[in-house]
Amino acid sequence: MAVCLVLALTGKMSASPAGGATTVEDVSRDAFTKPLANLEGERRSAFFVGNSFFNQNWVAAPASTTARDGLGPLFNTRSCSTCHFKDGRGASPEEGRPFTTALLRISIPGSDPHGGPLPDPIYGGQIQGQALPGVPAEAEVKVSYETISGTYSDGEAYTLRKPVYRMEHPGYGAPSPRLLMSARVAPAMIGLGLLEAVPEKALLDRVDPDDRDHDGISGRVNRVWDVGAKAMAVGRFGWKSEQPSISQQVAAAFQGDMSLTTALFPDENFTPGQEPCASLPNGGSPEVGGKVFDSVVYYSRTLAVPAARGSGDAEVRRGREVFNELRCAACHVPELTTGEWREFPELSGQTIHPYTDLLLHDLGEELDDGRPVFDASGREWRTPPLWGLGLVPKVNGHNTLLHDGRARGVAEAILWHGGEAGPSRDQFRSLPKADREALVRFIESL
Repeated sequence: MAVCLVLALTGKMSASPAGGATTVEDVSRDAFTKPLANLEGERRSAFFVGNSFFNQNWVAAPASTTARDGLGPLFNTRSCSTCHFKDGRGASPEEGRPFTTALLRISIPGSDPHGGPLPDPIYGGQIQGQALPGVPAEAEVKVSYETISGTYSDGEAYTLRKPVYRMEHPGYGAPSPRLLMSARVAPAMIGLGLLEAVPEKALLDRVDPDDRDHDGISGRVNRVWDVGAKAMAVGRFGWKSEQPSISQQVAAAFQGDMSLTTALFPDENFTPGQEPCASLPNGGSPEVGGKVFDSVVYYSRTLAVPAARGSGDAEVRRGREVFNELRCAACHVPELTTGEWREFPELSGQTIHPYTDLLLHDLGEELDDGRPVFDASGREWRTPPLWGLGLVPKVNGHNTLLHDGRARGVAEAILWHGGEAGPSRDQFRSLPKADREALVRFIESL
């Protein structure tokens, strides 16, 4: 469905259908919270049921509200929406204060039986900074930032902030001295169903791990463990493409962030080294029942993408030209087409504009977290979608970007790119100020 209209809230800025017929036209603070535009009837009502479970707080067991008890004993948050506020992005953690808007993934050198990260024998795969009464929390995770100074070719100065993480007050003894750490902020939820509907072949067609076309861009899939299928699969969700599906992503978040068991991940989220946790009651088996789990997955699949804005604006048009000149589109692929999905006809056959190839790319030592995840090395990250990026300040009240929120806006995010994206970053540094601003404006219009 072609869409070209004038948005009253943005004057002369015209909108374009980033998510095909599913696109919503909203630039308000609720822009990320809308159902697919073509979701109708009972299927639209089901979206709002899922929304209620997404926003509800979970409580400790036993409780009179048995449909939402089982939180903990160790956890990061009490609801999905705490991290994905208004279905948007989490903010970067504040310097010197315990993490509340981000989490710290941990592992030790080696891999698990499926090639995934090897958990710390005491603290597992993620630090939970909160705990129920009667057991200690795992640790306080804090960050400090080192300032990196630089200049554009025209002499304008800039600074970047490099995060340095530390664990304080470990509740269960010292973690492994070989601990690998990597922080994560919650990504926006919009358009996940559309990305899941892109055929696997579309990803594989773009893979070029050995750069046989000599364009300097590789791109490869992350082969990850599909828990339900009990087989390796192509990953496409998470900052390292470590999850093959929305359902596994949701189940992993229930377990990792709130210590809630599901049919997919039925085990409690503590280790034998955290013995006091075993004495606390749980919320059943599983704690998240099938109806609730399916509702949250459905909700995650049916969140719409807001329309891009400003295609008629001269600066945005110039920004698009710069985007292509700098070859940003080699990884941030502007257009994909979804396949046929019988259960979700709304998501089927849509021409979408996510600005991602869903592949891993080497972003260099600048973003190397030294923590492999399946096939993804520390230097490799999945190309994140750019749609909706310019609405994050309005929706979430911040503009911190990249996997750990270190970048304070689009320009800093570009300047952190290295590896395969290093030449594009260097060209960005050499651009006239007007072109740099045009590129930022274009990305913020998506």
